[in-house]
Amino acid sequence: MPARPPRKRKRSELPATGLLDWSDRAHWSPRELPCRYCTRLTNLRDSSRKPAHKVCAEDALRQQTADAAAAYENERLP
Repeated sequence: MPARPPRKRKRSELPATGLLDWSDRAHWSPRELPCRYCTRLTNLRDSSRKPAHKVCAEDALRQQTADAAAAYENERLP
């Protein structure tokens, strides 16, 4: 019997709130600082307490994931 071709996995959709859960008060600061990604002012802080918008952080994670997947597929992991 011939071997079956590998199935492509369907990517799951993100929840409506996005990729990250920043509902904890630790992600809020009373002081506005420039976002580390887009430089617009924000009160939000990432898990390292650096200023970042949730959307900007999610976009950066998506890009990092895509870069890692591309590197893996091309067998050129860092």
